[in-house]
Amino acid sequence: MAEAIVKISDLVDTKDATIFCCFPSVGMVSSIVAHYLIEKLELEFVGGVIDPHLPPLCLVQDGEPLPPIRAYAGTPICSPKLTKCDKVILLMSELIVPEPLVHGIVDALFNWSKSADLAVGVLIDAFAKQGMKSTMNGQEPVVEYEDSDDISVLGVGSTVKMRELIGSLGIKPLEQGVIKGITGVLLGEGRRRGLDIMSIMVEADPTIPDARAAATLISHLNELLPAIDLDHAPLLEEAERIEEQVRSMVEGTGETETSSSASSMIYG
Repeated sequence: MAEAIVKISDLVDTKDATIFCCFPSVGMVSSIVAHYLIEKLELEFVGGVIDPHLPPLCLVQDGEPLPPIRAYAGTPICSPKLTKCDKVILLMSELIVPEPLVHGIVDALFNWSKSADLAVGVLIDAFAKQGMKSTMNGQEPVVEYEDSDDISVLGVGSTVKMRELIGSLGIKPLEQGVIKGITGVLLGEGRRRGLDIMSIMVEADPTIPDARAAATLISHLNELLPAIDLDHAPLLEEAERIEEQVRSMVEGTGETETSSSASSMIYG
């Protein structure tokens, strides 16, 4: 039976790269962040993940057809906190990966990472505000945290080094919770393998595309990627603009966030 495989252009130098993973999250946060990073870091499409069991579809952006799980790469300026980073690879999807496919795709990512010789993995995710229910059919993170008037940002690290890095970014560590989907499996398997992986998660409104939450998360990434540093006001405006772009792509599929079939769901 055919299995998932990662296909990246041979022209991409992946050694010591930092990989950002942006799979669907509450409030479309990961998709807004991914599109923002692609634009601001001038990342180029270089490949993606192929799995014959994924829904048969492509997304069209600026007239170009794109696979549901795709990769971009570039060479932005990185912070000294990422000691080896002079290259970035971004993996993203608007597709909620069906649960039966998660482990196969994660295995494919780790198999590829061996030859790619990556340095650090950063997983972008979001969790629903307290008292609000997500529409992700139970695939969103469930975390315990102290609610406040500010937008909360939490982090999880697979190694001591990553947990220290999270602290240096001014992000509170997640003490209790359940991380589901690809983010959860990547974190757990990353710890088992001793790989440097961290997840940054932001509190978001699950009922709307939450550009404000995305902007808050991006502001924390400024510490890692000075090339995207912007004042908060224009940052929020950019996030809101990209939110509309992502919403248009998702609505164009004819699917809804509350679809009863997880295998066919498209989400930002």
